[in-house]
Amino acid sequence: MNNTIVKRSLADEVATRIMEQISLGHYKVNEKLPIEPELMKSFGVGRSTVREAVKSLVNSGMLRVQQGVGTFVEPPTNNREPMDQRLKRANAQDLDEIRQLLEMKIAEKAATNRTEKDIANIKAHLAARKQAAIDGLINECIEADVAFHTSIAEASKNEILADLYRSVAVHLKDWFVHLYPDTAIFKETYNLHEQLLKDIIAGDPKKAWTTAARIIGHVYN
Repeated sequence: MNNTIVKRSLADEVATRIMEQISLGHYKVNEKLPIEPELMKSFGVGRSTVREAVKSLVNSGMLRVQQGVGTFVEPPTNNREPMDQRLKRANAQDLDEIRQLLEMKIAEKAATNRTEKDIANIKAHLAARKQAAIDGLINECIEADVAFHTSIAEASKNEILADLYRSVAVHLKDWFVHLYPDTAIFKETYNLHEQLLKDIIAGDPKKAWTTAARIIGHVYN
């Protein structure tokens, strides 16, 4: 299990960095991405990691693959439908995969860019999450959990990452109600979420990333 978590985290990191490069204009709309060996060299990872990262971005609609030609950057919106509509009809598991990918990057950025006001907001949502879990209030617990991670996204000071997280999370709440029949998982992961808050307060982006990955590994494996 540990090897699987590490491998997926590497793919998520590569995908997040590709997303950042797209948002910063390093890769432009309809531009072809470098070939696999170049991406492997650039990110210092293996072929399977690059392929997994690209696949997750294709599933999210950020990239498209043209067989025999290459991988290209998709427009942020296209003629078919607005992104919000695309998210509404997306498979819940695909949405959650993107949410997981985002959580590590926003944790890392929040540890660097958070303010005292951000810390206060994160603390308040974590406290609400804890109390709702103790009281067995699953709907309130889910709301507080989403608010906790959303406040971290806002603390990242990257509006694109924050908007992406908000857009994905809002479509997952109903699915979480069906996925989690009670608050047991929220109780089990409280200490990890508390550690994430401590890492952000300490201004340690590396530890924040690692703790976010541990949360994902615990909840989704």
